[in-house]
Amino acid sequence: MIARYYQELLSHFTRAVRDRDSAADIVQEAYARVLAQGEDKPIAQPRALLYHTARNLVIDRHRRSVARGEADLMADAGEEMERLAGPAAFEPDTALASAQAVDALVQAIEDLPPRCREAFVLHRFDGLPHAEVAERMGISRKMVEQHIKLAMIACRRCKERLDDPGRGAAGAVTQAQEKMSTRMER
Repeated sequence: MIARYYQELLSHFTRAVRDRDSAADIVQEAYARVLAQGEDKPIAQPRALLYHTARNLVIDRHRRSVARGEADLMADAGEEMERLAGPAAFEPDTALASAQAVDALVQAIEDLPPRCREAFVLHRFDGLPHAEVAERMGISRKMVEQHIKLAMIACRRCKERLDDPGRGAAGAVTQAQEKMSTRMER
């Protein structure tokens, strides 16, 4: 973990605090805290946790310098704090939500009927055109289209549940799935 993110963090926080030595201290302290925390349990998103910890250390350092009446290291604290946020994808909450969304979509794909899942994976992940998927699976091109349509509906429904957990599945989606399941059983 140390070699993997150290330079990235150092570069980011050097730009943020405009002092390489201070940035190195901040990154080192962030690593120490994250590694100490990781002894108890494995860390799912170490990069996000490192950014978040280092950002909090910069904020703490700034508050201490203001409280002591020392010269402010940052010209405009509000602007600098905004810059310190780092990429939103590295924030722990965002990373966790993203991982959960991926898990939910993978589960939705795994829950598809086997032939439907196979057609969808060949088309969307392997990039094969409908005609080639049909040839490989020994089915008609129209059936491939139906399988992919069903899979897309399942993925869209999963995304809707993630975006708005209170909303139920649409009746049209359920009907389309039942119709497709009936065709696949034949």
